[in-house]
Amino acid sequence: MVGGEAAAAVEELVSGVRQAADFAEQFRSYSESEKQWKARMEFILRHLPDYRDPPDGGGRLDQLLSLSMVWANHLFLGCSYNKDLLDKVMEMADGIEVEDLPQFTTRSELMKKVNRISKCM
Repeated sequence: MVGGEAAAAVEELVSGVRQAADFAEQFRSYSESEKQWKARMEFILRHLPDYRDPPDGGGRLDQLLSLSMVWANHLFLGCSYNKDLLDKVMEMADGIEVEDLPQFTTRSELMKKVNRISKCM
């Protein structure tokens, strides 16, 4: 019966997604809000297949978790990092939608404002 096979396939897919989300949950930081965690978990789950640790170790999962923190810290806290690193995590996060992000002013932007004001005086 085609309907039964389709339902079984959907159930298997849902089960796999649930298992992946449960696996990722162990990496949530106690200080992350629900919004921050959902975005970072999406980042992690999207790239988990490419960063699974090989049987002989290698720390690929640690690398993915670090990249997810760089991305989240940049997005939610305004942290800045090396341009190449930021380019990499922003590319990895392409398509992840996060609403109501905070707006940050960098030190360089503040200094430009101060310089403009001092030139006008």
